[in-house]
Amino acid sequence: MTQPVDHLHVTTPGGGYEVIVAHGALEHLPEYLQHAGLRGAVWIISDDRVFPRYAPVLIERLRAAGYVAHGYAVPAGESSKDLAMVAQLYDWLIGNGVERRDAVLALGGGVVGDLAGFVAATVLRGVALVHLPTTLLAMVDSAIGGKTGVNHPLGKNLIGAFYQPRLTLADTATLSTLPPRELRAGWAEVIKHAVIRDAGLFERLATINGDMAALRGDALAAIIRRAARVKIDIVNIDERETGERILLNYGHTLGHAIEAACGYGDLLHGEAVAIGMHLEAQIAHRLGMVDPGFVEHQQRLLCAYGLPIDLPPGVTVDDLIERTLRDKKVRAGKVRWVLPLRIGAATVRDDVPEALVRTVLEE
Repeated sequence: MTQPVDHLHVTTPGGGYEVIVAHGALEHLPEYLQHAGLRGAVWIISDDRVFPRYAPVLIERLRAAGYVAHGYAVPAGESSKDLAMVAQLYDWLIGNGVERRDAVLALGGGVVGDLAGFVAATVLRGVALVHLPTTLLAMVDSAIGGKTGVNHPLGKNLIGAFYQPRLTLADTATLSTLPPRELRAGWAEVIKHAVIRDAGLFERLATINGDMAALRGDALAAIIRRAARVKIDIVNIDERETGERILLNYGHTLGHAIEAACGYGDLLHGEAVAIGMHLEAQIAHRLGMVDPGFVEHQQRLLCAYGLPIDLPPGVTVDDLIERTLRDKKVRAGKVRWVLPLRIGAATVRDDVPEALVRTVLEE
């Protein structure tokens, strides 16, 4: 088994594990599972787009290595992140004899990771979880840090648990088959990490300027590792979002509200986050926290990577404001906004006037 260039380590009270980013990593999945001490049956949960491409080969490879391996495909898309699908997965796991020494393998993007992670955290009061992210967004964000959950009609990810995986194994070869729109959506989280914590990453992304030809092989893996390290460093300090981890929600307060208002699925998560970042940068500007140059610099980068910045048609300002008040970060009735200070730094504010937010949204 070829060792990756760089191993990243998550170390939290909820569990420590490696985050491995390497081209061809899935070819060595059985060895990685053994190294992580996982020798029970494995239950691959994927979606009906990713499953036929990767799961049959992985199941064959796992069985050849002596594992009992099962697979289940849920419908692709955000609509699968609900309690009805959780119940179906419980029926499949329990009906087929899942045991507490087994492992759930989440093969896919953020939807599959959140859904399968919540199922792993709750079935039999918890079985081992392994993330096998196949999207850029999942590799740099959702497959790291232990957040799991499903949506509620009143808001995104309102039902869930913090549950750390035993391993996150990102095979960058899977990105070659990712639809262009989903790849673009992943860049929103990379840019977000750069804005809140890594000015050097921001400048590197600006230099590349969305040129996908320059983002292949080792260059792409290096960018993914650097973005993932931002999240890992924050999670290692604050596992359960009691402090600094809230910074990772930049763009998400309005982004989640926009997703919910659109009905989940019409707009990809990364697209909604990009719009949220653009709007929240304008809020920061109106509060005197950043100058107009920041807003323009971030806007150029978002657009260079093919991301939207305008509100979708049909979304109303009143609806968005109402939804922000149901955000998970609300405390004592006050919305806690993650707002930038400069490229590479952000802070949390709970004193943003609703009238100011309304003005930005209306404009």
